[in-house]
Amino acid sequence: MTDIPDELIELERSAEEERAKLAGLTDEEHAAQWRRWREASAAVLAAITEHAKAAGQNRYDIERAVKTAVRRAEEDPAE
Repeated sequence: MTDIPDELIELERSAEEERAKLAGLTDEEHAAQWRRWREASAAVLAAITEHAKAAGQNRYDIERAVKTAVRRAEEDPAE
């Protein structure tokens, strides 16, 4: 498995938190929150791309590893 920097995990968690905030919003509140989610998602992808370049790894493999790590942590009942 790919070694994933904590920074990438935290960025992905932040993006997921912004996505979750969309629930129940309408109109301008929804549009504003969608923009915040989009910006957070773009930051994650940019950081993943930079990390992949620096490490000489495939960006898609790193993205998958980051998303998998975040999802597993969220499903952990001990946390």
